[in-house]
Amino acid sequence: MFPEEVDPQTEDGSLHGGRVRSFKHERGNWATYVYFPYHSDEEFVELLEELMSTAVARGVPLTPQEEFHLSLSQTVVLRHHWIQPFTQSLRAGLANCKKFVCSAGRLKVYCNTEKTRTFLGMEVSTGHAQLLELVRVVDRTMTEFRLDTFYKDPSFHVSLAWCVGDFTQQLKECLQELQSLVENREEGPFLLMVDCQELRCRAGNKTFSFPLEP
Repeated sequence: MFPEEVDPQTEDGSLHGGRVRSFKHERGNWATYVYFPYHSDEEFVELLEELMSTAVARGVPLTPQEEFHLSLSQTVVLRHHWIQPFTQSLRAGLANCKKFVCSAGRLKVYCNTEKTRTFLGMEVSTGHAQLLELVRVVDRTMTEFRLDTFYKDPSFHVSLAWCVGDFTQQLKECLQELQSLVENREEGPFLLMVDCQELRCRAGNKTFSFPLEP
């Protein structure tokens, strides 16, 4: 349906903040992942600004995520004609899954496999069992399409900010200071709440929604 040519623009790191793709983009291939969206509020935005300015002062050039979400899959590559059967399989598997709320409050440092990007995330502390159950459903669909399943012992989290390169050590050195910004707030420790009532799947520029049962 589409020619199998690589779009050279997607391989130019200068076009997207120095980020490097884990895989080449080919026409007809769609980067796909499953997630819960997190809708930020004023308190979260204020905290994030404080975290980033502190990290920058410690030599870690963090950039905020463009959007915030909690991943339940790795990013995989779907052929265009797989998208419909893939989302139908997900919808069928999720038919009896119930909505819930999970929370996160502890900062953690993450780095991608290629060591090209470092992330500051907030790790989930409640709702872990329900998330694992959903991962099992998503993994069944991934296996059906011979795609990579999720990590074995996942650290569920919402990525807050990122930087190019491996800044794991530098971020870990100031993690305690950053955590104190989360905990020592006027209104009490900040707790990030994710309302897990609608799972989403993004394939390229298309987003599919899967409302969970009440």
